[in-house]
Amino acid sequence: MRPLVTALLLATVLGSGASAQTTTTGSPAAPDAKTSQQSGGQESVTRPNTDKATPDGMPAGAHMNAKLERGANSFTEGEVRSRLNKAGFTDAKDLKKDDQGIWRGTAMHSGKSVSVGMDFKGNVAAQ
Repeated sequence: MRPLVTALLLATVLGSGASAQTTTTGSPAAPDAKTSQQSGGQESVTRPNTDKATPDGMPAGAHMNAKLERGANSFTEGEVRSRLNKAGFTDAKDLKKDDQGIWRGTAMHSGKSVSVGMDFKGNVAAQ
């Protein structure tokens, strides 16, 4: 009798442990489910990568002729200056937020004065 009880107990312990570790992978359960890319995904705030320079010589996150998005911009002038500095721009001047919520001004980059902007997502562009 004792071996039977031991075997049942062992089977119960091993069986419950294995089922608790089972992971389902693959397609979503719903047949009409879409990936986040197909459905538009979550509109999240993106931040530029300012670690490396882009092929056009501008710091990453700062691009010539990049389209800045209009929207409610809550960045302060100090935060804009900090992001411009992180993107490789110095001596930012005349920073003003326009009626589309985009901060605009001028800054120095590689010894040249350039027009710069920053949108509500924190994306920096030299124009």
